[in-house]
This record gives sequence, structure tokens and C-alpha cells, in this order.
Amino acid sequence: MADVDALRVVPGKPLSGELAGEGELSLPGDKSLSHRAALLGAMAEGVSQVDNFLLAGVTQAILDGLNKLGVEWQLQGRRLRVQGLGLAPAADRARLGAPQIDCGSSATSMRLLAGALAAWGLPATLDGSPGLRRRPMGRIVEPLTQMGVPIQSSDGGAPLLIGRSPRPLRALDHTLSVASAQVKSCLLLAALAGDGETVLREPGPSRDHTERMLRAMGVEVHSQEQWLFMGEVGQQHRYYLTRLTPPQRLQPLQLSLPGDISAAAFLIVAALITPGSRLILRRVGLNPTRTGLLEALRLMGADLVIRPTGEQSGEPLGDMIVRHSQLRGAEVKGELVVRMIDEFPAFAVAAAYAEGLTVVSQAEELRFKESDRITALGQELGRLGVDFKEMPDGFHIRGGLPLSGGVVNSHGDHRLAMALAAAGLAAKAEVVVGGAGIITQSYPEFAATLRALGADVHGE
Repeated sequence: MADVDALRVVPGKPLSGELAGEGELSLPGDKSLSHRAALLGAMAEGVSQVDNFLLAGVTQAILDGLNKLGVEWQLQGRRLRVQGLGLAPAADRARLGAPQIDCGSSATSMRLLAGALAAWGLPATLDGSPGLRRRPMGRIVEPLTQMGVPIQSSDGGAPLLIGRSPRPLRALDHTLSVASAQVKSCLLLAALAGDGETVLREPGPSRDHTERMLRAMGVEVHSQEQWLFMGEVGQQHRYYLTRLTPPQRLQPLQLSLPGDISAAAFLIVAALITPGSRLILRRVGLNPTRTGLLEALRLMGADLVIRPTGEQSGEPLGDMIVRHSQLRGAEVKGELVVRMIDEFPAFAVAAAYAEGLTVVSQAEELRFKESDRITALGQELGRLGVDFKEMPDGFHIRGGLPLSGGVVNSHGDHRLAMALAAAGLAAKAEVVVGGAGIITQSYPEFAATLRALGADVHGE
């Protein structure tokens, strides 16, 4: 889809078929795990091998960054091999100077690279697209500074100027203002070079891929819930606690990545809303910090069968059977929001086709994604006739009315583009998604997969 400007979706055809765990017709490898595997492989001692690696715009950014840092890697098909630098490469990297690394539109690449650079003691400048420059980076700048990392931001955002860090870094005891796997992962990577145990607290259960992968590499990482009494009236607050003890070395990775549940979300919702549809999705990642959408869809009455099939390097995976369903409105808030934060564009489409009122609250973080996803969803679903009410921390959708066709825009947001395409599959008339080329950032085969499953979808 690299040269596609728009995606034309003609409704009326059901989706039917099976996506295998690997092969030509399959889900892309998990994006979050691909980021982490590439970078942690570079921090390990020895050669790491990662199968079913996702090569897309966002992961290409981190691979390009590794090139700038002198890390050797090879990608053959979906197999990535990385020659690790270990945890103390600063002395033999001085010749590289302070490279300029373009993170594209990937906040994950920027935040994780910042943590790795801090641990390595290497200087660099991290920058990216205008959209990435709008993402809040103060969330990592302040705690990294506390650890002794010389880091500067531009008004709380990119570019980030990272100096040569002292070794070891100071151990950190830090409470995150919002639950964020990217921020937590940045600090955990930096903590690998700490002088003692680092303790992080989050107000919600953000995804724990980094912790699981670090454990597979021999690192002592512990996670637990913790209740604290705070304030004059002794109010109880629950936090999700992560403790990391710095290791001497990281063992190399040998793993095969599951299918990306965030990519699967658009196919799942497409099948649920399109009459006559039935899909089987195999070897999908089922990490419980990522399955909030599945729970929310079941609240809406989705015919969704999940069959766990085992684990790979601590990551649970399984198969799904999805059938067209008569959905009903539901309420989503609290911890469920954190566990489906990337899936709200797909969820909003399900809500548009569900009977009754769907209410989403406590989801302010949606305003700080590739687009302001609350405002952008309201504008574009509104063009298709959806009764959408924007709220400061979420939205209300009164669904059940047939969606009209029309021309909509991606706002430069890959997830919004895929959600709008899915919405068009059951609309009254064709939907044209402008700016659809952005989909290649995370799911380059999206349109081809829809066509293979029976959809009438064309690039323009």
C-alpha cells in the first residue's frame, strides 16, 4: 500500500476465511514485541533470532536507529537476527559521535531508544515527524534526568538531545502520572545500567511485554499490585508495581512472535459488523494487558470464541473464531481503558453498529496518540452519519443506525484509517478513506488481507 493515496471500500460482501499463524495469509507479527525484540536483542550478548518480525514503517525506524548506532542485523523474510552489543558498549562506540536518529512517527521507537541510549551511555539526537513532535516526552525526560542522564527536550517534546550518560545510572523510585507501557519500558531499559533496584508505580495495568521479555533474558523483574494510603484522609490508591534488579548481562533472544492483536482488532470488528461473516484467526497474542477490546466486545454481545494454545517466551497466544453479531451498547472505563488503549478506533466502529448507547470515559490518553483520536473519530464517523458526542475524557456513541457512505480522512493516523475502512464494509454506500497510505506504518498487508477474505477494497 506504499503508493496508495486512498482506499475505496465497497460494502455488501461478507468476510470469510482463516489467517494462519504464519505464511502468506497471516496476521503481522506483534508490533510492540517487534520493537522490543529488536532493541533488547541489540542490548544482549550474542546473536538473537526473532521469527515473525513485523517490518513496517514504525519498526523500520528502530532498525534504522540501530544502524546509526553500529548494531549489525539481518532480516530475511520475517526472521530478524541481531548481533548484540551487550550492556557496556560505550567505549568502542565513541567513533560514532552523537548520531541523529529519525524515529519517523513512532513514539515507541523514540521512548525505547532513549532508555537504551541511557543504559548504553551513548549520546544521540532523537527526532521525528511533526506528529511525533507533538507527543509528550516530558514523561521520560524528568525520570531519566533523576537517574543522571543528560537529556533535553524541546518544550516537553521532540527532538530529544541525549548526552553521554555516566555509569552506573542512579536507581529510580518513580510513580508514573498515567499508565504507559512506553514510559515504563524506557525507564526499565535505562534501569538495566542502574546502581541498584529500580521501582516503578503505575495507576493502571499497562502492557507488560518488556517485563516478560526481560525475564526470558535472565533479568530479575517482579510485578505486583500495591495499595497505598495517601492524603490527609488516608485514601487508598491501587498501584501496579514493577521492580527491576540490574543484571550483569542479557541473554540473547530466541523466539517467534505471535500475531498482533491490535492488527487483528480491525478484522475482528469488520467480521462482527458485516452480515454473513465468519473468520478464524490463529496464533494471536493474548497477553492479558492487551485483551481489553475482547472483553469490551463480549460486553456488547460479540460471538467471539477464544481458544488459548500455549505460550512463547512468556507471551500467551491462541486462536479465535469470530462471527457476525448483533451488538448492543456498553460502558467502558477504568482499567479496561488502559488494556485497550490502542484499539479504541476499532471499538468505536463496533459501537457505531451496536444498538443503543456506548459510553467511553477516563480515556484522556486518546488525545495524545498519532492524532487526537477522540476529536478525529468524532469528525470522521460523523461524516458517515454516526451519532457521536465528544467528551473531555472520551465519547458517547448512539449506534444502530445504518452508516452512510462518504469520503473520510485518516488524519495521518494508521489505526483511524483501518477503522474507517472496516466501517465501510457494512455501510449503505461505498466509503473512501483518504490518506490511507499511512496504514503501512503498522499493517502493510491490510488491504490485501481484506481482499483475500472477500472484501471489495481497492487502492487509489
